[in-house]
Amino acid sequence: MARVSQAHLDARRRQILDGAAVCFARNGFHATSMQDVLKEVDLSAGAVYRYFSSKEELIGAIVGEVLGQVHEGFEEAAHSSPPPPPDLLVASVLSRVLATKESLTVDGRPAFPRLVVQVWTETLRNDELAALLREGYGAVRETWTRIVGAYQEAGIMRRDVPPEDVARTMMAAAMGFLAQQALFGPTPAEALGDGLRALMSMRDHSLVNVPETGSN
Repeated sequence: MARVSQAHLDARRRQILDGAAVCFARNGFHATSMQDVLKEVDLSAGAVYRYFSSKEELIGAIVGEVLGQVHEGFEEAAHSSPPPPPDLLVASVLSRVLATKESLTVDGRPAFPRLVVQVWTETLRNDELAALLREGYGAVRETWTRIVGAYQEAGIMRRDVPPEDVARTMMAAAMGFLAQQALFGPTPAEALGDGLRALMSMRDHSLVNVPETGSN
């Protein structure tokens, strides 16, 4: 029997993951069966089950891969001194992740944002998936906390706000941006970067419109 190359195995695994992601984004996890996935990827049951034993394993693999990509992007920045500013960093990482999924579509629209929302919904009733998501988001939050600490050490961010609070806020901005994409359609990640840049440019409110001493 001819030996199958690792490149072939990797490509087949990618085909299955991408096909499953489209199915989950289109119909949700509960409404999608393994038969739906087999039909989407046009493979036999044996070919698919060689890589994934169940729908739950597929879901976990997809979520783990995306969280790993996000964490890796921010972890790279954490090693810079100082890291890129938040507006550029968030837009860059989101753009990279979205680019890896741009070929996946549902009814002509990007499938990835819809898949993200489906994952969030599923965590409300799937304890294993919820644990995976908590672990992944926890790793990203820890990295962002170190990034914020680096900003503060470099004197480019105020020090009177706990780094973890800033980390949670940046994650909330990215998650909200993906939710908007799922609800309202695609928007370049640069739009989020522009918005963050504008917010970062605001002066402290306590210093705005303060009347000068002796003015009427």
